[in-house]
Parts: sequence; structure tokens; C-alpha cells
Amino acid sequence: MTIYSQHPNRGKVQILATYRGSVGVRSSTVTSVDDAVLAAPIVDALNRISAYATVPVSVHDTRDEQFDYYPTDHLATLTDRNARAGLLDGAHSLWYDQVKVLLHLALSDLDDVVAKVPAPVRTAIAAELAAEESGLREAVAEFSEGSGVPAAKERRHWEFDAPFVACDGREYGLNLEVRERLNAVERGASKENLRQGIADLRLLLDAYIRCENDEARLSIDDFSIADDRFEAGIDGLFLNVEAPMPNRAHGRDDWRVEVIRWIPDNPEDEDSNATGEPILRCVRAESPAAAEIAELLNRSGNNEQLSKWMETPVGEPLDGTAFVVAQRWRD
Repeated sequence: MTIYSQHPNRGKVQILATYRGSVGVRSSTVTSVDDAVLAAPIVDALNRISAYATVPVSVHDTRDEQFDYYPTDHLATLTDRNARAGLLDGAHSLWYDQVKVLLHLALSDLDDVVAKVPAPVRTAIAAELAAEESGLREAVAEFSEGSGVPAAKERRHWEFDAPFVACDGREYGLNLEVRERLNAVERGASKENLRQGIADLRLLLDAYIRCENDEARLSIDDFSIADDRFEAGIDGLFLNVEAPMPNRAHGRDDWRVEVIRWIPDNPEDEDSNATGEPILRCVRAESPAAAEIAELLNRSGNNEQLSKWMETPVGEPLDGTAFVVAQRWRD
């Protein structure tokens, strides 16, 4: 329920926390660091942590036409390192468990950057996270249980359905559109398929984070990662990695790796639309490791590699990988 920013002051850079207080929006200094280069990743991580902690307790869980609330278990991880393992476990729902993974990443990113700052700065940041956790817990308890907070106590204000955070767009996986799309993906899924789907979603997120291919794009609600270079003009080839859909939509009940070629609808027109035509597909019943997917996507950034994979016969693995071709459309 806090927005973080940085501000130069007397040769240092202040990290500020801005929140709703009893007399309106106010700001306070969290700590100061030597320069903006160091402050920027701290501010970014704090904003992501605040958003991933706050939004799940600020919206209704509308699955199955209900108006329920999401869990608050993730709040403990802001101050308790031992609780962080729980962010990579559990099977509540696709959206909530996705948020937990991203909160884990934000906390890890903050750890990395504060390892470079003096101990007093680390202490101040830890105190800020404690303030965020306790403030959220008190506000949510007051909202859901009617438990009061002493009137004399100055605290950060929180409003259900109106989280005061900096990161609330689709790119952060937090907004209503993403939530509704993921809810649709799990609609009709069995409990076992949903549990496995949540594990597969974590795997895709892990692989995407590990991947060093800047052209790779994760589509959360489609359970896929694509390396699509059509706009770059690289021979019209691209790679697509797909996980099983929890609701088994489109017959997706296995892991698939496809090499696809974009075919222009009108070869004479440079601005023509194009249709993706599959060349080959690899199929695996068991989940691959995140490192396997990341390495596959790293390799696909090389057009010569894609061209070589394109020629792989049925029954043979894609060069340098354990993904075996199960079907070809072109020979």
C-alpha cells in the first residue's frame, strides 16, 4: 500500500515511501544511498514487493461466481525469510500462485541489491518492509474481522479495491484482465489438473526468468513462451513452447515444442499479414526442467540453429536438446 521513489538531497539520494495517511497522502524517508544508480533497483524492487503484497488482499476472488478473498499467507514473507519457500508452493489458484512467484522474485532482487549497501541502509529497508507488513495486516484484519486499531496510532491507510501501488498493469500480472484470463484457463479443470497447472505455470515463469533471449515472450494465460522473430525478418521461423492447459483447452494435455514458419498471405506485399504454419512438433508427457526450456530458448535466438532444427526427422531430438520430434508437417 506504498509507492516508492527517489529524490536527490545534499549529495545523497533519498528513498521515499509515499502512502495515504490520516491527513491525506504523505511521504517519509526510508533511507539514503550514495547515488541514483544504486537507488533505482532498490526503488524498483520495493515497488514490486508492495504491489505483489497489496493487490491480492485488495481484490475479490470471483472464481466460481463467488465473492471470496485471497489468502494473506504471503504477507509473512516480507519479514520472515523462512516463509519464502511457501511462495513457491501451494495450489490456491493460477493468479494468486503466479503473484507469489513474482513476489519471491522481487524479494530476491531486493536481497541482491541491498547486499551492496551499508548495514544501516539494510536495517532501514528491513524496517520499511516490517511497516508495510504490519500495516497491511492491521488494515485487512480491521476490514474483514472488524478488529480495531487504537485511534491514537498513526498508520498507513489501505482501501479494499483501491490499492495504493505503483505496479498495477498487465505487464506485472496483477490487473483485472490477467486475473480473469487465468480464471478462465482454470475453469472446468479437475483439482489434479489445476494443481499440476499451477506447478507448470511456476515452471514457465522460472524458465522465462532464466532465459537470456530478449526476443522470448511469455504468454501467461496461453501457458506458452514464444521466440517470434518475424518482425526482425529472420527467415520467418520461430519457436513455441507450450505447457498443458489446466482445462485441457485445444486438446493441450502435454508439453509441446514447435518450430513454425510465418508464410506471408501475399508474398508480393511487404506489409502483408502472415500465417504461422507448423513445421515440426516435439511432445513430452512429463514436465521438462526450467533449465531445459531456458537453454532451448537461448539456442533459438540463432537463426542457423532454427534452420538446423527445422530439418530434424521424426524420432530424433532437436540438436543439443532432449526434445524429440514426434510429428512433421513438411518433408
